[in-house]
Amino acid sequence: MRFKLMAGLFAAALMSGTAFAQTPSTLRIGLAEDPDVLDPTLGRTYVGRIVFSSICDKLFDIDDKLNIIPQLALSQEASADGKEVTIKLRPGVKFHDGEAMDAEAVKFSLERHMNFQGSFRKPELSAVDRVEIIDPLTVKLVLKNPFSPLIAQLTDRAGMMVSPKAAKEGGDKFGLKPVCAGPYKFVERVQQDRIVVEKFADYWDKANVFIDRIVYLPITDSTVRLANLKSGQLDLIERALATDIKDIKATRNIKLATALELGYQGLTMNIAKSDAGKVGLGLDPRVREALDLSIDRKALNDVVFNGEFVPGNQWVNPENPWYMKNFPVKGRDVAKAKKLMADAGVKTPLTIDFMVPNNPETRQVAEVIQSMAAEAGFDMKIRITEFATSLQQAEQGNYQAYLISWSGRTDPDGNIYSFAACKQPLNYSGFCEADVDALLSETRALSGMEKRKPVYEKAAAKLLDGRGGILYLYHRKVLIAHTDRLEGFTQRPDGLVRVVGLKYK
Repeated sequence: MRFKLMAGLFAAALMSGTAFAQTPSTLRIGLAEDPDVLDPTLGRTYVGRIVFSSICDKLFDIDDKLNIIPQLALSQEASADGKEVTIKLRPGVKFHDGEAMDAEAVKFSLERHMNFQGSFRKPELSAVDRVEIIDPLTVKLVLKNPFSPLIAQLTDRAGMMVSPKAAKEGGDKFGLKPVCAGPYKFVERVQQDRIVVEKFADYWDKANVFIDRIVYLPITDSTVRLANLKSGQLDLIERALATDIKDIKATRNIKLATALELGYQGLTMNIAKSDAGKVGLGLDPRVREALDLSIDRKALNDVVFNGEFVPGNQWVNPENPWYMKNFPVKGRDVAKAKKLMADAGVKTPLTIDFMVPNNPETRQVAEVIQSMAAEAGFDMKIRITEFATSLQQAEQGNYQAYLISWSGRTDPDGNIYSFAACKQPLNYSGFCEADVDALLSETRALSGMEKRKPVYEKAAAKLLDGRGGILYLYHRKVLIAHTDRLEGFTQRPDGLVRVVGLKYK
């Protein structure tokens, strides 16, 4: 009854209001969560990046082979010493407010990412000393030191350009009405209900934009998302359930696109973020290792995901060339976990405040972990929390364990630096060690996998098994299902929904 009621109410909502008009030129996308702020400087969610793909072009993008390709930029060239990067810009590009997307705008946007209060892009661009304008379509990034992940960072939110005029007028409220240079312009947002964007008539690649309007609809229940796709009330859904793969493939008029994600699904532990860590998982590294050993990653994958995902123990997946084979996935060892707890002098059961975002699949993962950990002496008290609220709680240290994912970046630096370096904005665990900082900084200054990977291995010896504050558990397949009326969709490993080139039959 509950499902029928939700589906019925959603259908009614679709039939009311012009924003939901069912026309061939409207694409309706079901999101697993409501995005956080729509400001590329302040945004931090995967679903936010999906929306940004339609409204905020970047200097560079990636193709399906993870090669970096031009977008707002045409080319880039580094100096011999690696301390200067010159970027040539695409001519004739406009922002949604009609302002020119030129060197002045690029300088403004990058400096905003680097200096704006609360910016999550600051660590991604921390190596940049200053941005110089060479001519109206050329900028030079002068670096404090060589920084190998730089161009990879510019394929994501750090490379998104915003209208200086709109950003100055909007200030910290810019995210309420973002103005960028993407194929679609922002129209409206109703929190927890919808985000609407419309085709931008002056887009630089407008010949490849065929759909007039996109409506993003946050629907946290995966079953409801899929039901609405089947019934034709949605055209595309992200993060379909692994357990629904067989059903989706058997459903007429629905296609499934998959790719192994660049990121990871993990358990972040409060070890020094707040006083809550001092009486829980921050008591002793042996406690965190015990929790790690209590989890059977293969069984977790089999039980919750029908074995469709990939068990893991690092910030990159085992199929990634950056994966460190010297640190293989360990098996479960409850006896050793119990001994570690005893050696640490912990009185069991140790109660842990376990914060879990409100998502059916995530809740099931939490319940399996809760059951496994109990055998080693942990009482994982699951606390279901709305997703955006859980991020705020993590920032404040109001948790002891947090089941949180990271969608991943092409360069491994994007999966580890901001989470393990001291006082970085995504370091929710509070981990901080000078020698690890030095190693992670060293990898940024080196070029080439053959030089960087051995340094990552040194850092891994100090970070894995929970010592760095994160237990890496598994890697999802990106599962995007869509109506077969939709043509031109290709899935890339970053999991984003790129809308340029999409059209209806």
